[in-house]
Order: sequence, then C-alpha cells, then structure tokens
Amino acid sequence: MTFGFAPSAATSITTSPAGSVSRLTRMLEPAEWAAAGIPLLSNPREVVSGLHSRHRPKPATAVVAVLDHEERLAASASFVPRAAPVDGWEFRNALLAHLRRVIPHDLRRRTPVRTAVLLYCREGDERWTEEDGAWMWGLRDACTLHGLRCGAYITLTRGGWQVLGEGRGGRRPNSESAPVDLADTASDPEVTPLRSGAVEALRRTAAR
Repeated sequence: MTFGFAPSAATSITTSPAGSVSRLTRMLEPAEWAAAGIPLLSNPREVVSGLHSRHRPKPATAVVAVLDHEERLAASASFVPRAAPVDGWEFRNALLAHLRRVIPHDLRRRTPVRTAVLLYCREGDERWTEEDGAWMWGLRDACTLHGLRCGAYITLTRGGWQVLGEGRGGRRPNSESAPVDLADTASDPEVTPLRSGAVEALRRTAAR
C-alpha cells in the first residue's frame, strides 16, 4: 500500500524540543494506522454520503459518528475545532466531548459493540498530513475512553473522499458538492476498488 505525504494545512507543530517530542508522539503515521486492525466499512460511500447530507461539512469541519454492529448510524455530531497547533491531545478532547453529548459510553462492556468513525473535511488533496495523523491518534484515544471500537478515518477534500489506510474513495461527495437526499446514498458506482496485497491483509486483521 502506498501513501502520499503533504504538509499539514493547520498550524505547524511547536518547535521547542520538549514540545516537539510531546506533540509528535500524539499522532499516528499511515503505517501505524494500517497495522491497528481498524474495521473496514462494508459500504463506505453510503456512510460518507449520509454524514455529508446530515451535516453539510465545510473545510475544517469534523464529523464524528457512532455506528452500531450493523453499520447503522446511532449518533453523530459535527464541529469546527478551535484554532490551535496540530495536537492529537486537543483533537481527542474535542471528539470525546462531542461523543459524550450525543451517546452514552460503553465502558461497562467487555468488548465494544459500537464503532466510531471520523469524517474530516479539509483543504488540500488526499495525501496524508500531520493533521490527519493527529486526528487518527485523537480518534483512537477517544474511542478507548468512551468504550467504542475505533473505526475509519475519512478525509473529504475538493477531489472527493478517501478512507485512509484502505485505498477506497470516490469523487462524490466532496467538499464542494451539494448534499444529496439520504434516500439516494445506497448505490455507489464510483467507489474505487480495494487494492490487493496489503489491503487483503487489512481484511484478515479486521475479521479476527
């Protein structure tokens, strides 16, 4: 699996030695995310289109959603994070605060039955950025603290949407497209097929 890299569109990480080490540890590289056993979405475009229609995100908007075991939407919330240096800790706190507002925690369960996914609408292209890495870290940590399974991280840009770590994406919806009716989100003629090799390994990991 190959990933592109691009500079983050957000404020750069602090340059102080102690701060740099601290903040850099609060983000996940693409390889770390791919190896984390993130469950695959059975119909990613339906999830993306549904969230896009409900929340109509603009660039710099995050949409966190909780799916049940049949991938039905249980709750969702959208927000624009406050302007701050890229930091997984700050993103984790924001995600956790919104999860607590929209759905009870599952900390009493031995095994999570619900999955949280994150859609982040941003400028730039589909290549991974440090900002994406910080969101990934924040999503994973927020899920642990709320008793949820950590699910997909999806970017929405002018070029379309992409599930990072899976190699799946499509041209619509995108950050400039108009939301479609929820009834029209079931079919997906534009989804890019999964790549072989590394993605098949992801499938085996997610199925365990």
